[in-house]
Amino acid sequence: MPAHVHIHESELRTERVRLRQWTKADFEPFAALNCDPQVMRHFPALLSREQSDAHASRMRALIEERGWGFWATDWLQQDGSAPQFIGFVGMHVPIAELPFSPCVEIGWRLARPFWGKGLASEAARLAMRAGFEALKLPEIVSFTSRENLRSRAVMQRLGMHSRPEDHFDHPAVPEGHPVRPHCLYRITREEWLAQAHQP
Repeated sequence: MPAHVHIHESELRTERVRLRQWTKADFEPFAALNCDPQVMRHFPALLSREQSDAHASRMRALIEERGWGFWATDWLQQDGSAPQFIGFVGMHVPIAELPFSPCVEIGWRLARPFWGKGLASEAARLAMRAGFEALKLPEIVSFTSRENLRSRAVMQRLGMHSRPEDHFDHPAVPEGHPVRPHCLYRITREEWLAQAHQP
């Protein structure tokens, strides 16, 4: 994988969503969603403002370094009003040593008012296309707590598939924690191409 990939901004937007680099203005609404118990239900803990800001800063730095990552994501409303920050969608190289490492994962985290509108799936399709076309990845994975049915539904809508034998306990989550059991979803470049060319 090249050290830095330039992905044109036109490749990272649809009529409804836009993936972009983070700005300081995103930090406050990002902190708000990171302390929402419903948004963070399938994560080990809520994030403090300091933790949330550090997370956003890391994501911004990685995009600066690589040209891709977990992008800040906007909802582009059709009534002419200003774009609304809704969370992040994109790709990441997990830090934790996972049973299927090395890998590139696709992931998302959206504020609750923007759930149920198809925005996560729409934005994730942009990220997946960037992964397979610009980064030439052979495979993209995604994983979440086994109980996170909303995210699992998005993974399925993206054409990803899961096998029971690929379930695993996430090593970064404490033993005994209810979100430690995870499921893995995968899609290969060949599968994505076949899906993309379906009529």
